[in-house]
Amino acid sequence: MTEHEERKQRRLDARSLRGLAHPLRMQLLDALRQHGPATASQLAERLGESSGATSYHLRQLAEHGFVEDAPERGKGRERWWQVVDQGIRFDSADFEDASPEVRGLTEVFLQEGAARHARELSTWLGTRDQWPQPWARATDMSDMTLRLTPDLAVELIGRLHDLIDGYRDRVPDKDTPESEQVRIHTHLFPIETD
Repeated sequence: MTEHEERKQRRLDARSLRGLAHPLRMQLLDALRQHGPATASQLAERLGESSGATSYHLRQLAEHGFVEDAPERGKGRERWWQVVDQGIRFDSADFEDASPEVRGLTEVFLQEGAARHARELSTWLGTRDQWPQPWARATDMSDMTLRLTPDLAVELIGRLHDLIDGYRDRVPDKDTPESEQVRIHTHLFPIETD
């Protein structure tokens, strides 16, 4: 089984949303995805939090299946954590008849996700001059407007996700010159027009 097959995207449901919809938990999960396995203390230092808070929220993420022990990394009593899935997929259709509590958690999850996207983009804009020229040409910040039906919008989202997933099997080794992790944000939403 390849790493791509082992660590696919996880589709959120009401139970898993309860375990994830907290700003620090989402930040912990992102830090582990971007930087690899770490201890609660290392994550606390990276995120400017107390190790008690990171430890508690890591245990909550583990209880809901988002992170797990990375025992090959630990020494003695040191507990290392790693992610379970490559990413998260949120489908609003899964929450249409949700309770008020779950709708509130959905709002926390979506708002924190949007804030994270804005922070990541802002960080890129502030540091883009520090990257080699090939990376300056290999970035995109586009927006497009189409007229679609809901069915066409769902089809487009699926095709975009499939296209991106097709690149997971083409991932170069960490030792490949010029290879870097990249972030891809997709947003599709209706806008009011006159």
